[in-house]
Amino acid sequence: MKRYFWLLLFIIPLLAVGWLAFGQAADPHAGHAPQAPAPQKMTPQKDNAPSEFDELKGMDVEGLQKEGKQQSLAPGSVKISPERQQLIGVRLAKVEKRPLEKVIRTVGRIEYDEKRVGTVSTKIAGWVEELMADFTGRYVAKGQPLLTIYSPDLVSTQEEYLLALRARQSWEKSPFHEISSGGDLLVDSTRRRLRFWDISEAQIGQLEKSGAIQKALTLHSPMSGIILEKMVNRGTYVDPGATLFRIADLSVVWLIADIYEYELSAIRLDQHAEITLDSFGGESFRGKAVYIYPTLDPRTRTARVRFEFPNPKGRLKPEMFANVQIKIDLGIRTAVPTSAVIETGSRKVVLVSKGEGYFEPRDIATGARAEGYYEVIEGLRPDETVVTSANFLIDSESKLKEAVGGGGGHQH
Repeated sequence: MKRYFWLLLFIIPLLAVGWLAFGQAADPHAGHAPQAPAPQKMTPQKDNAPSEFDELKGMDVEGLQKEGKQQSLAPGSVKISPERQQLIGVRLAKVEKRPLEKVIRTVGRIEYDEKRVGTVSTKIAGWVEELMADFTGRYVAKGQPLLTIYSPDLVSTQEEYLLALRARQSWEKSPFHEISSGGDLLVDSTRRRLRFWDISEAQIGQLEKSGAIQKALTLHSPMSGIILEKMVNRGTYVDPGATLFRIADLSVVWLIADIYEYELSAIRLDQHAEITLDSFGGESFRGKAVYIYPTLDPRTRTARVRFEFPNPKGRLKPEMFANVQIKIDLGIRTAVPTSAVIETGSRKVVLVSKGEGYFEPRDIATGARAEGYYEVIEGLRPDETVVTSANFLIDSESKLKEAVGGGGGHQH
C-alpha cells in the first residue's frame, strides 16, 4: 500500500504540470493581461437622405442628380431645411426694377439775400434834422421818407440856381452869342450839382416855380424792406459818403446748407429742397439750389450750397435753423433692399435663393443708395430672389460665414 501511495504522490504533480502546459499552447493569450480590441477601418457609406446643412462644391452632386436638379451651384452654396429656415427667420425679396429716390438730409441756416440788401448814404455834408425811420427792424416801403439833412451847401447851391435862372433870362436878349449862351451853361452847371445830390427833377421844378429854398434834403428809401442797421440819430453830423441805413428785402431769403463731400456730386443747380422748422411744426417750405460754393470745409468735409426760398409773409427769419431734405429722382433702376447686401469691406455680397432650400452667395456691384434700397449695377437680374435677413443667416450658419468672409462668393 505504501508503494501505491508514493506512486500516486509522484504522478499527480506530473499530470498537473502537463495539463497547464497543454492549456497555454491552446490559448496564446493565456497568461497575459487583457488588451483593448484593435481599431477597425471603416468604409464610408453613401447616405441618400440629405443632411440639414450640406455644402456644395460648385458642381452637380449625386444627391442633386437624383433629385433631377440640373443646374450647378456656386462654391459655398448651402442647403437649409424649411424647419431651420423658419427657426432662423429667413426672409426673401425679389430683385426688381423700381423708381429710386435718393434723399439727402442735412441742416441749414436762413440768411439775407445779399442781392436784396441796400444801403442809404448821403452825398452832402450836414446835420440830421428829422429822423422818420427811427429804429432797427422797422418796415419801410420804397420811396418812404427816412430822414432830412440840413446842409448849408444845399442852401447855397439852390441860391446859385435861382441866380443862374435870372441871369439866363436877362442874358438871352443879348445880341452876343457868347453872352446869351453863357446863361444856359450856368443854369445847367448848377442844375447838375443838384442832381448829383439826388435832388429830383420834380423838386428842382418846384424850386423854379416857387423860388422857395429848401434848407433840408429829404432822403427816401430806395427799396421796400426792414431796417437792419441805423447809424444816425437826430442831430448827428454826417459827411458825404457816410452810410446812414442798411435795409433788407425779406420777400426772398437764402438758406445755406452743409452737404457732405460724398453727397455733393448729386447736387445740381435748380434742384428743389424742402425745409421744416421747429417754429412751424410740420409745415414745409420749398426752394431751389442757386449756387454751390467752390470751397470745402477741411474740418467737416462739407461744402456749402445756397438755396433760395420765397418768403412773401416774412415768416422765414434770418438766423433760423431748418431741417433740409433734398430729393433726387434717380429714375427706374434694378434694386435690392439694403438689408440683403452684406458688406465685407472690399466686397458686397448677397445670398441668392436657388429654390428647394439652396442658397448661393454672390458678389455684386452697387450704385446709389436710396431710401432702403441699393441700385444693382452688376451681379443680379430682375426676378431673382435674395435673402433680406442675410446677416442673421450668416451668423447662424458657420459654413456660409466662411464662404462669404473668405471670398467664396460667386460672380455672374
